[in-house]
Amino acid sequence: MTTGAIAIETLNMRAVIQRVSAASCKVEGTITGEIKNGLLVLLGIEDADTEDDLQWLAQKIVGMRIFGDENGLMNKALADVDGNILLISQFTLFAQTKKGNRPSFIRAAKPDKAIPLYEGMIKILETLTGKKTATGIFGADMKINLLNDGPVTIIIDTKNKE
Repeated sequence: MTTGAIAIETLNMRAVIQRVSAASCKVEGTITGEIKNGLLVLLGIEDADTEDDLQWLAQKIVGMRIFGDENGLMNKALADVDGNILLISQFTLFAQTKKGNRPSFIRAAKPDKAIPLYEGMIKILETLTGKKTATGIFGADMKINLLNDGPVTIIIDTKNKE
């Protein structure tokens, strides 16, 4: 006998963080953001995401100890290596692929919700690092060039913060 219970999927903000030696973003042939040593951050936002999610995720990104120390161990954070951030909005991080071969992006926040949160993330990262955050252009067809260092790639979901 079925109880009629409905499975509810937890909503969350998602970031893919890549340690890079260099990264840049071009839109229509023009560089919109460029960094040397640091982090390329691909950010996905859902409708239920909040300022609390932004704060938690930004602190996690900035504090992540994924840079090598003098012994080659990942013990240093962004500030320890004078690193920079290139932040790219990427709704495709929420692709649902269970049915068929065409992904659904229904979980991704619409621009009216996502843009203010994306801009909020830029401000928080700049406050935490004391540096300008390089960016792409929200919603644009962006060409990302990166030299992955390691490679080191970390995925963080705000649903895992508790």
